[in-house]
Amino acid sequence: MSATILVVDDETNLRKVLAATLKREGYDVVQAQDGAEGVSLFDKGGIDVVVSDLVMPKLGGFEVLRHVQEKAPDVPVILITAHGTVDSAVSAIKTGAFDYVTKPFEQAELKQVIAKAVRTRDLGRSNLAGTLDGERRIIGQSPAIQEIYRIVEKVADTPSTVLITGESGTGKELVAQALHQGSSRRTKPLIKINCAAIPKDLMESELFGYERGAFTGAVTSKPGRFELADGGTLFLDEIGEIPIEMQVKLLRALQESEFERVGGVKTLKVDVRLVAATNRDLSREIQAGRFREDLFYRLNVVPISLPPLRDRRSDIPLLVEFFREKYNRKLNKRIERVEPAAMELLQAWNFPGNIRELENLLERAVLFADGSTVRAEDLPENLRRAAAPAAPPQAPGLQPPVPVTTPGPAAALPVLAEASMKDIVRGAAAALERDLIVRALEETGGNVTQAARKLKISRKSLQNKMKEFGLRLPEER
Repeated sequence: MSATILVVDDETNLRKVLAATLKREGYDVVQAQDGAEGVSLFDKGGIDVVVSDLVMPKLGGFEVLRHVQEKAPDVPVILITAHGTVDSAVSAIKTGAFDYVTKPFEQAELKQVIAKAVRTRDLGRSNLAGTLDGERRIIGQSPAIQEIYRIVEKVADTPSTVLITGESGTGKELVAQALHQGSSRRTKPLIKINCAAIPKDLMESELFGYERGAFTGAVTSKPGRFELADGGTLFLDEIGEIPIEMQVKLLRALQESEFERVGGVKTLKVDVRLVAATNRDLSREIQAGRFREDLFYRLNVVPISLPPLRDRRSDIPLLVEFFREKYNRKLNKRIERVEPAAMELLQAWNFPGNIRELENLLERAVLFADGSTVRAEDLPENLRRAAAPAAPPQAPGLQPPVPVTTPGPAAALPVLAEASMKDIVRGAAAALERDLIVRALEETGGNVTQAARKLKISRKSLQNKMKEFGLRLPEER
């Protein structure tokens, strides 16, 4: 599980212990001795997770959290806190921190929290638009998106549970945020949890919290996400991943608005509005015995179905302009336009990864574009090749066209040889990946660290890829 972790702590010994622990787990670690140095290192890019002490001179953990949220809200921030400042850490979670650990912490607990944060980061956020100057909003004027606007406006300020469905990358989290912001709960917390990032044996404690001594490593009591969301909104992303044995307890919490912490006997009451999301077909999950029918009906009070990007192509130019402006600011570029030929290619592409794929593609195009215009040649080769009117190029594993005589018109089609379609696609993807690495290295003069930052991967991952593709590592970088 490769990732780059930024550790920010003014206690030298603790910082070194943290760094050594994370390095043994296979992570790349960047260290900062205070919050000011931490935000400076973060702004250089390439950071996947931030681990910061809460109380530090100059800039504390809250300031580090706010900076990261402003610059890259999808990067998880984990706070380290002493017993006397646990309430502050809980407040930080309510304002956007990913999690916290309490000094003295168990290494096993720290490893679990870091692994969970990395999984959440890797799963990505289903942005329908993105973040620009701290603003996240739905982008689009197509009839399908107009209908989403109408539903959100109608149900936002109600207590009704909402189930958002749609393919990965269509913007489910952003709709959940719009529901929260449009409600009278907007001044209370919006607590988010990606169920796919939580190991099954930790799901209950994550949702409902635990008491001290409930299990090995539970050195203090800790509130769960339901408690943290009291008075506000709880967003359960990828709810189809919740284990079947946990679904009964979740159903009770939704129906009765009460639960017990793991290892606790006291029943806790909360006022929480639930919004859930999934890219799975829950009807099929019910038939397969993996999802409870009664829980589905409790969740599906107000269904919202998000269309894939290929079904709302008229919104692509609006999204492209949004991302062009966003990455101009983020990458300090001055791209003024996307030429018509490039826009045509984008509107013709099916975008299996939906808006997340479009955003990543635009970031790459803005990064590599020369001059002030994104041109067709700045887009990935697979987009250009798909739109090319010429005969399909011969890929490894394809034989030349073989004429076939039929009673109707003759046809000439490529015939698969030994390689499967999956092998051919994998080879094309590897070629594109190698080309991007070569371009990044050329633009940074062979500096591996700077190239890794451009590509938004860790230095170690880039070195491994260079070895895989047979690219010579610079002697001294």
